[in-house]
Amino acid sequence: MKALKLTAAAATLTLLCACGDTSKIDEIAASQLPTTQAATKSAAELAEPVHTTAPTTEAVTATATASGEEVDPNGTFDVDLTTLSASMVYGQVYDMVYNPEDYLGKTVKMRGPFGYYCDEATGNEYFAVLITDATACCSQGIEFVLDGDYAYPDDYPELNSEITVIGRFNSYNEGNVPYCQLTNAQIIE
Repeated sequence: MKALKLTAAAATLTLLCACGDTSKIDEIAASQLPTTQAATKSAAELAEPVHTTAPTTEAVTATATASGEEVDPNGTFDVDLTTLSASMVYGQVYDMVYNPEDYLGKTVKMRGPFGYYCDEATGNEYFAVLITDATACCSQGIEFVLDGDYAYPDDYPELNSEITVIGRFNSYNEGNVPYCQLTNAQIIE
């Protein structure tokens, strides 16, 4: 009986310590984060509301938007999700969704299945790239708003097809719920 208790204690201790050293993951994640407050946009640049193809209403208030500056598909990106492993991408997107103020105005490149949703009550259309974790059991999406005048389904890819999107990170509230999106977006693949 004593041996069983010692074995159980050793197994518990091993499980508690098994998470291991996360310093490499922390280092990679830190390299993707903004380094200074000077890199963020001014209040004047962040004032204009941005949303999807539906008109902006009082319930949809942008907390930030990037300038109308086009994102260069061949340029560098503040956050390039296409270079990270499945686990790191999911962790990075999770951080972007729960800490959007750290990413406002940053250029982002992401790849994943195309998703679409139309809110029948408001008529608002939402377009997103879905990011799944390594085991594909959990997913997180980031909405994107194409730069230009596009109509669904004619000007968009097939649902669930793999796409690469670039754009500027933005956050807005719909009612009391915060959402993230890429504005001035382009589908490049």
